[in-house]
Amino acid sequence: MRKPIFLGAGVAIITPFTEDGVNFGKLEELIEFQVEQGIDSIISCGTTGEASTMPDDEHVSVIKFTVEKVKGRVPVIAGTGSNDTRHAIELSKRAEDVGADAILSVTPYYNKTTQKGLYEHFSAIARNISIPMILYNVPSRTNLNINPDTMKQLSGIENIVGVKECNLSQVGDIVNLCGDNFTVYSGEDGQVVPLLALGGKGVISVMANIIPKDTHDMVCKFLEGDIEGSRRIQLKTLNLIKALFIEVNPIPIKAAMNLMGMNVGKCRMPLVDMSEKNLEILKRELINYGLRITG
Repeated sequence: MRKPIFLGAGVAIITPFTEDGVNFGKLEELIEFQVEQGIDSIISCGTTGEASTMPDDEHVSVIKFTVEKVKGRVPVIAGTGSNDTRHAIELSKRAEDVGADAILSVTPYYNKTTQKGLYEHFSAIARNISIPMILYNVPSRTNLNINPDTMKQLSGIENIVGVKECNLSQVGDIVNLCGDNFTVYSGEDGQVVPLLALGGKGVISVMANIIPKDTHDMVCKFLEGDIEGSRRIQLKTLNLIKALFIEVNPIPIKAAMNLMGMNVGKCRMPLVDMSEKNLEILKRELINYGLRITG
């Protein structure tokens, strides 16, 4: 049986920006906060990290910095996906070179492809690196689904070890087809416990940016057999999660972090500030959850 890259909660960490670039001092603070709070993995330069707005050199510099500051305390997984296979291969090789423990690779978007094309795309990336690879299936953003049969084919490639799955309707089929050699992580914060019940092993989470301990505890309680304790945490998070996705991610999570005094800066265009109406909803749910806001 292949060893999972991590069990529990991985944070899809935001990238703090200034007008001049990445705020590396703030990023170090966020990394330390996550590790101290018990997070099980850090996912750098994913969707929540706004990788799509980052030139390659900046993208790789953030991965390298994260690896250096984490110092092996938890696995660092680098987002290196692209809808251009050659570009995805190059980014993945560079992530491996700077010490990433694994990569996260999203399904091609915009130009899309067929199921055969998905197999060829991901297998080409996997052939060009020696570190593990997690697929990222998020049809709501890419308008393309990795079908369970294709997932089974891909799971036969030695270093394709799991999937961040946002299409919860097919999790059971993936687990049945791929078995213990393939780890399924939830890509939906509000559906972690249902995915674990079907055989998943964790979550790659947005909400963990502000509640890493609770996100970790929710998964670990389930895996340790405390199903009721896990369920209680999941239910407690639901209204907060709705507020964190009331606008396009990562707009609300960055707003939440700023409200909590973390001072992570704005999103890059084309993402803009939250509407006042939605910001008030977010403030209310942060307070209701028991989080302290300063703004």
